[in-house]
Amino acid sequence: MKILVTGGCGFIGSNFIRSILYNNPNCEITNIDKLTYAGNKENMKDIEIKNKDRYKFIEGDICNKRLMDELVKDSDKIFHFAAESHVDVSINNPFVFTNTNVTGTHVLLESAREENYRRKSNGKKDIVFIHISTDEVYGSIKEGSFTEESCFKPNSPYSASKAAADHLARAYHKTYGLPVIITRSSNNFGPYQYPEKVMPLFITNLIEGKKVPVYGKGNNIRDWIYVIDNCEAIEFISRKGEIGEAYNIGGGNEKSNMEMTKRLLKAMNKDDSSIEFVQDRLGHDFRYSLDCNKIKALGWKPRFDFDMALKETIDWYTSNKNWWKPLKQVLVRKGQIK
Repeated sequence: MKILVTGGCGFIGSNFIRSILYNNPNCEITNIDKLTYAGNKENMKDIEIKNKDRYKFIEGDICNKRLMDELVKDSDKIFHFAAESHVDVSINNPFVFTNTNVTGTHVLLESAREENYRRKSNGKKDIVFIHISTDEVYGSIKEGSFTEESCFKPNSPYSASKAAADHLARAYHKTYGLPVIITRSSNNFGPYQYPEKVMPLFITNLIEGKKVPVYGKGNNIRDWIYVIDNCEAIEFISRKGEIGEAYNIGGGNEKSNMEMTKRLLKAMNKDDSSIEFVQDRLGHDFRYSLDCNKIKALGWKPRFDFDMALKETIDWYTSNKNWWKPLKQVLVRKGQIK
């Protein structure tokens, strides 16, 4: 099996490549990543050394149609992770998100469509396109949970750009017959997550003896999933999911930001004096919640409970200061974090 992964030097993409190489000894992976600020080639350094015959990295932009045409020719499956993903950054610089998340996805879909058209004339098997999306496309919900059939009501430039990409992926299946499967996961956390995101920011701040910045009163609610569980779910869906369908992937760990913060403080032997309340984010969604019965009916469920995954995540950042300290220094210089 030959697999093309876009954005494989990012947080979820790099964890996915590790997972799929470990669990699928006969697969070969090509990873294309533009190496923007959140794409870190260091995430895959050990993989490049240990898997020379099964892993290849290409630095490039998914908006480059000629490059994408070349890469999809030799692929059986495409796992499309590449995306700008930080909500705060999207508020300040939205056009970057439209370019990568919408135009980049469209270019990749078109390359896959054209290649599958050529394959049909030669009697070859189609490429399957797995589009990695987010629960944020649904918007916020006060009660109940979003199903895969819920209407989209994105509330940030980031989530709006991901919603647009979802619609394009679905349209390419309905109009052209491109084999597409869409995954929408809740908030991921774990190793290799860029330290501007809440979980690694809070963990590394506490390691450094700093306070953790909590938006507003900390009442906003998120469902947390360990990144390894999400990666295994994505691979599972690529095998067991139905073409043309979307699947929610949640961890079943709904917590207010304050509850998450206090669980983290307790795990790191800190108290409430480490909390600093800051001005709330513009358009801050109150609650995300996913109904995951559709994927559970196929036989998947998370392997990690929240506290176990939290401990593993804390241990990883504690043991890998050389990975995150230079990244935080850059963020501080740019004024993106304190």
